[in-house]
Amino acid sequence: MASLAFAHRLYFLEMNPIRFGTDGWRAVIAEEFTADNVRKVAHAIARYVVRAEKPGSGVVIGYDTRFGSERFARTAAEAVAATGTPVWLAMESCPTPAVSLLVRLRSAAGGIQITASHNPYQWSGMKYKASYGSSASPAIVAQIENELERVLRDGIPSLPSRTDLIHSLDVRVPYLETISGLVDWDRLRASKFRFVVDPMHGAGRGLLSELFRRNGIECKEIRGNRDPLFGGVNPEPIEPHVEALRKATREGKYDAGFALDGDADRIGALDADGTFVTPHQIFALLLWHLAGTRKLTGDVAKTFSTTKMIDKIATKFGRKIWETPIGFKYICDRMLEGDVLLGGEESGGIGTKLYLPERDATVSALLLAEVMAWHGKRLGELIAMLRREFGEHHYGRVDLTLKPGQKEKALQYFANGNFKRLLEWSVTRREDLDGVKVYLGEIGWVMVRASGTEPMLRVYSETETAETTRRLLDEVTALVSKL
Repeated sequence: MASLAFAHRLYFLEMNPIRFGTDGWRAVIAEEFTADNVRKVAHAIARYVVRAEKPGSGVVIGYDTRFGSERFARTAAEAVAATGTPVWLAMESCPTPAVSLLVRLRSAAGGIQITASHNPYQWSGMKYKASYGSSASPAIVAQIENELERVLRDGIPSLPSRTDLIHSLDVRVPYLETISGLVDWDRLRASKFRFVVDPMHGAGRGLLSELFRRNGIECKEIRGNRDPLFGGVNPEPIEPHVEALRKATREGKYDAGFALDGDADRIGALDADGTFVTPHQIFALLLWHLAGTRKLTGDVAKTFSTTKMIDKIATKFGRKIWETPIGFKYICDRMLEGDVLLGGEESGGIGTKLYLPERDATVSALLLAEVMAWHGKRLGELIAMLRREFGEHHYGRVDLTLKPGQKEKALQYFANGNFKRLLEWSVTRREDLDGVKVYLGEIGWVMVRASGTEPMLRVYSETETAETTRRLLDEVTALVSKL
């Protein structure tokens, strides 16, 4: 009987068009992302809040700059308010971390952000932020999924409208006031560094640039108007989507360029000459600065796919390294459990105990500017300093779209003890925290990991040279294609 119930639930989940990934639910607008489905997810979240949180403390709801975001946010607000739970609805589009902050500042029961983060313009989504002001833990997500399963099975009960419980909220002012106190503005002004900010038409528009201008820092913002099509590129601060920022940085002879993803929780950066600064390098620079220069206490948390340079910097400053599965929610869990100075992931999401257990691109950009000002050096010069001290770390990743069952075969292949050699290097050890990572002696490592939401295998590598990293990625790609 129990096995029959399990099989029924498994079938239900497979047929369910609404699924939570590593950070909420995302879907294509007007296909699965509809007002009706938003209402169902919001009602499920409200059920969770009523049962597990303090519903009288209310829920904060924000939204990004995507098509229809404010209308979807209003739909979510009405669904939550109908359960008798107060709602504070953002007056205008805002970053996801700003919603997290307002949850903390107002001691709210939780927060909802309408966003699909860095996904293409056709997508939207919903992120849930827990009462501690960050990504919902796996345990909370499981409870919300259970509530959603019930809503999808039984429907939403007929409830009277309670629009009187929906209150307008200015998110921008308290957000800027809070994060402006995180850096040394005197040093920044004295450095005379000039910056370009690229919010990529997303929810971070006008914020970082306003903080710089308020404090006498020369700054130019590009792609700061609302454009639900994001100018024809994905709002993800990586190459090739940062070409507009590269052009503005070079032509204006600025000292650095900072890019924010669609909901402004992930950072990208460019040096003065247009060289892309990887998220790994940003993470390393911030750790080196906060732990070394500012001598702040605390350990380090990083996801399984992040550069080993972090380990070397942490060791130098006597900090413990906590390695987690992929997803910032695991970093958040570790930050909530102990004294973690800095937590980060390969995709550019970085959080610090100076602020929230939450990734925030605007805060990361401020701290990166402070690193430059403190040492009087541009990003390329700072990275060169790290390489001289901690060695060369050349990182790469490819995403392979595979046939059904192929990614499972790939994971089994690399996990098998009979796989003992890759090109001319012997496999010396394996780790399987999230995917399979194989170490090739002293030269570096290769990792394969299946996407949890797509028929895709991600292949990562980090070695001492860019050429070796490229060769290993190509070799793994060729091996997988034959499985």
